[in-house]
Amino acid sequence: MHDAPMLFGIGDYVELGSKTIQIVGHARFSYGRGFWDEFCGLSTTSETIWISVDEGDVILQTPVTGPAQPKFRPPFKPGETLEFDGTTYTVTEVEQAECVALRGQFDEELHVGETYDFVNASADGYALLSGEFWGKEAAWYTGRWHDPFGVQVVRPT
Repeated sequence: MHDAPMLFGIGDYVELGSKTIQIVGHARFSYGRGFWDEFCGLSTTSETIWISVDEGDVILQTPVTGPAQPKFRPPFKPGETLEFDGTTYTVTEVEQAECVALRGQFDEELHVGETYDFVNASADGYALLSGEFWGKEAAWYTGRWHDPFGVQVVRPT
């Protein structure tokens, strides 16, 4: 992975809203015309948290698992709506991404070169519902956008 200026990295503690997350893994994904970074972290209660950073935008996401997971499947179209957990989300992005670099530890098995179809859907300006699809598998996340100027980083000494 090429080093680039970043808000935080592996080993840092990141404060977003009321959560403190220790960063343990860093993955980079390309979607053709650009890339974004995803950081796998652990909350103070050992909950897995993902933080995505794309063009300076920061979003904190948590996995939706078990029977609560949305049942939506591709294809998706920008502008369509998805009803989930009492909220109406509007599809804003439908793309394919490739994992291009990994470092650190993750709560799932990732491989450089793997491709994923994904959908992002937004609600109320700050909420996000995100889905990733490969083969017959799917992973869903709910999240919230955060102001990058509100990110507090504590680096280990």
